[in-house]
Amino acid sequence: MIIGIAGGTGSGKTTVVQKIMHQFPKKDVVLLSQDNYYCDNGHLSEEDRKKINFDHPDAIEFNLLAQHIETLKNGKSIIQPTYSYLTCARGEGREISPQKVIVVEGILILNDKQCRNLFDVKVFVDAPADERLIRVIRRDTIERGRDAREVIERYEDTLRPMHEQFIEPTKRYADIIIPHGGHNKVAIKVVGDMIKNKLSE
Repeated sequence: MIIGIAGGTGSGKTTVVQKIMHQFPKKDVVLLSQDNYYCDNGHLSEEDRKKINFDHPDAIEFNLLAQHIETLKNGKSIIQPTYSYLTCARGEGREISPQKVIVVEGILILNDKQCRNLFDVKVFVDAPADERLIRVIRRDTIERGRDAREVIERYEDTLRPMHEQFIEPTKRYADIIIPHGGHNKVAIKVVGDMIKNKLSE
């Protein structure tokens, strides 16, 4: 069973993914993150790396992601790429084995038709813009070495317009919308129970 979980940057999507995955034995579930499929830009200068628009579909190698989902669906292992936001380069890949449940998460996965058609269940994690901005500031200053001013400028220049153009419209493809992100225990349990029921059929 393949579940696609999308939502805006800072929506609480990662928390939702973790809470859903915790409802299953580790041997039964595997995670594919869109973030590992960003195009390799390690050859660019530091100045050019800062100009990369990580919220545009063209930044992601969706053909490879779809190919890997198909391979896992057919019961074969893949070598998933790894990606560093600090160097904008791919590192050594890691082997992922097929499991009963494949969770695919990322801000733009419902935007790509090829990937979208592979999902048995499509989930969109929703959160107000101000909450998403606060989470983005916290994450990018701690994990990605940016200062708050730089994060806010990036939010205004790219994050917000890209969200409105490419991410928010994909809500219409979702089977389930989870408001309030990782705080919505009821919705997370409903998704988990639905997956368990499907697997027991």
